[in-house]
Amino acid sequence: MPELPEMENYRIQLSQLILDRPITKVTVGRDKSINKDSADFIREVTGTRIIFIERRGKHLLFHLDSGRRLLLHLMLGGLLYLGTDEDKPGRSTQVEISFGNQTLYFIGLRLGYLHLYSAKESDEFLSDLGPEVIDRRMTEEKFIQLFAKRRGALKSTLVNQHVIAGIGNCYADEIAFEAELRPSSKIQNLSRDDLAKLYHSSLAVFRHATDHGGYIELPLTKEDKLTGGFNDLCRVYDRAGEGCIRCDGVIEKSEIGGRKVFFCPKCQHDK
Repeated sequence: MPELPEMENYRIQLSQLILDRPITKVTVGRDKSINKDSADFIREVTGTRIIFIERRGKHLLFHLDSGRRLLLHLMLGGLLYLGTDEDKPGRSTQVEISFGNQTLYFIGLRLGYLHLYSAKESDEFLSDLGPEVIDRRMTEEKFIQLFAKRRGALKSTLVNQHVIAGIGNCYADEIAFEAELRPSSKIQNLSRDDLAKLYHSSLAVFRHATDHGGYIELPLTKEDKLTGGFNDLCRVYDRAGEGCIRCDGVIEKSEIGGRKVFFCPKCQHDK
């Protein structure tokens, strides 16, 4: 599932490619991927322009010049591709938004969605999301206070979107590794120093992952050489059986709360 770095990569690239271009055609291939009658959805979006792209957690918000917003959550298996009919991937698309000869293809929206909302509706929809580590208003002290009263496994807390937004399975494991903590560590057992290290580890992992285009392998465009660059840079996620890059341990795979977990049992400490 795309997480904060993947969606931030999409936001940055699409902001350079589709802003202020008139939407010339909208195609809906799956009614369940949108929240309105398809004819109304097409009518309200066609002819508008996207004037700003915002990211909130794992969501993208496409601000239209009509005042409406398209709210995207890719969920598991969701992808984006911008190109022509000739070079689009051989994958089923649920929604297509065209800008002249180029089309933004929304792929794999079987669980994901693209909803059309007013500004108020989109704000209400996202209102229960927690803050983000990379928000300029977040500080080490605020982060410590945010986690200080929580209980439960570190992994489960990091992926809880009501606590902190944007972290999923992959980056929860990568952050825990950076902080030298087991994903199974209990939040209530972490010291202030542990939480401070967790905060700075989160920043470091997100910046590194975003700079390298996240872990999605499909490029956003035919010319895109950035997207997916972090896939080979993950240090523990999906690396079970491989040697640890930090010590002579071997990465193990486990499970917490129904989620797979990857960690080094030698240099990550349980609390």
